[in-house]
Amino acid sequence: MTSKALYLRLLTYVRPYWMLFVLSMIATVLLAATEPAIPALLKPLLDGSFVEKDPTTIRLMPALLILLFIVRGLASYVGTVSLTWVSTKVVMNLRQLMFTKILTLPNSYFDDHASGNIISKLTYNVSQVTAAATSVLVVLVRDTLTIVGLLGWMLYLNWKLSLITVLVVPVAGFVIRMISHRLRRLSRSLQDTVGDMTHTLEEAINGNRVIKIFGGQDYEHTRFEKVANWFRRYVMKITATSAASVPAVQLIAVIALAAIVYIATTETGNDAFTVGGFVSFFGAMGLMFAPIKRLTKINEQLQKGLAAAESVFALLDEDSERDTGTQTLHRARGGLTFDDVSFRYPSAERDALQGINLDIQPGETVALVGASGSGKTTIANLVPRFYQPTGGRILLDGIDTQALRLHDLRHNLSLVTQDVVLFNATVAENIAYGTMADASPEQVAEAARAAHALEFIAAMPEGMNTLVGENGARLSGGQRQRLAIARALLKDAPILILDEATSALDAQSEQHVQSALETLMKNRTTIVIAHRLSTIRNADRIVVLDKGRVVETGSHNELLGAGGRYAQLYETQYAAEALSN
Repeated sequence: MTSKALYLRLLTYVRPYWMLFVLSMIATVLLAATEPAIPALLKPLLDGSFVEKDPTTIRLMPALLILLFIVRGLASYVGTVSLTWVSTKVVMNLRQLMFTKILTLPNSYFDDHASGNIISKLTYNVSQVTAAATSVLVVLVRDTLTIVGLLGWMLYLNWKLSLITVLVVPVAGFVIRMISHRLRRLSRSLQDTVGDMTHTLEEAINGNRVIKIFGGQDYEHTRFEKVANWFRRYVMKITATSAASVPAVQLIAVIALAAIVYIATTETGNDAFTVGGFVSFFGAMGLMFAPIKRLTKINEQLQKGLAAAESVFALLDEDSERDTGTQTLHRARGGLTFDDVSFRYPSAERDALQGINLDIQPGETVALVGASGSGKTTIANLVPRFYQPTGGRILLDGIDTQALRLHDLRHNLSLVTQDVVLFNATVAENIAYGTMADASPEQVAEAARAAHALEFIAAMPEGMNTLVGENGARLSGGQRQRLAIARALLKDAPILILDEATSALDAQSEQHVQSALETLMKNRTTIVIAHRLSTIRNADRIVVLDKGRVVETGSHNELLGAGGRYAQLYETQYAAEALSN
């Protein structure tokens, strides 16, 4: 996208607040219009008061100076406050849009992008955008008008000398243009580095226990020092580039000023300045330096903003999850059919699933077993359409899941995984999460009781109103699992997916969780992904996967008797457990 297109798109986010933005622009124009009045007052002030000693001028000039700066003060205040209001609203709106987009992005996006980089877009990059959309435009208008006004006054005083000043503008513009490309490139690199730094910091926080146990402090320190140093280097490169442009432009202006001083002081005849005219001319020229400097520096802000806009709009333009389904389904019976389903992850060399054919009856419990990488979790991820099959169909009660509205499909599913996700909210809010937020306290308590969680919840300082901490940091693994089961119980969906729900628990916690799972699985179609085969003996059917294919199907006893892949897995695991005991 071109710079012009980027900038015009940025301005569309300012449009809803055009009244306040126009007010800030009016105040800005007024501020710029009064700038030439300062040198304009100097001429009568000096000539009339000090040289001619005119009484009227002596009385009038101080009053006009006070009035001038009252007007300028009010204009500056109104312009600053209204512009800040607009810019903060734009930041908030962009962040809301980006957060909404993040909630709708497919899982594949998160597989390909580090969370730290995504966070930095929302926290750092977007704040760079608004400067380009608002303050840069204000500075451009204000200082351009100021320069035009001052130049007009100088032309009025002495048009010949003013022509020298006019020559400065294209030369300065050429210098600014030369450094624009470098500033944009450096700004992109800086924003990427902020994402890398955020990601490194996030990993250090989340993995602090592993870092301490395995002595990774030096390694992590080196990683962070490296990325922090790159951040510093890019900041210095941007600062050096921007700082070099300012004295370069000022040097051009000073050369012009020196030429004007020389010519003015040697001038005689009708074109000679009065004392007041001389001071007024050079006052106007001196006042031009500040706006020229600001105009030079806004290029840095503009390039930062446009680089950030590329990043922000890239996220906003990402494709959301595909939801082309039109059929509704209030409550499914729970029949699932995998019809020759295949799937391959992007950039993978082989299919994760190959020709899966599986018919699961309503209310049936089917366990998926196999070695790591056999495709168990991939099957579980395809049911709620976290990923789309690359071949074949998945049917729910005879309806292709692609034809169902995404909301209706997921409304009929519950998920309990080994890595339980809890939010930094109360126990009750974690159980009655999302669409269940309107559940009564009695319903929440009943779900907790059925999940064998009510006992430990009652022992907490504030019971159901106790904050669980970040991802349930104040709870044990078994307690987190039981809250996840209570959440699934409260949802009461007809299809349940259990992904290694007890594999990381100790024996006592597993007993509690297993009892809660048995309650949860009653009268539901259940897909169980199990690492410990002892936990799925009572499944109605066990499906054995190997390298993305179904190699065996049957009950626990049938598969043991067949002496195939399942029997090998079971014997290997049984021997390992016996050895560990």
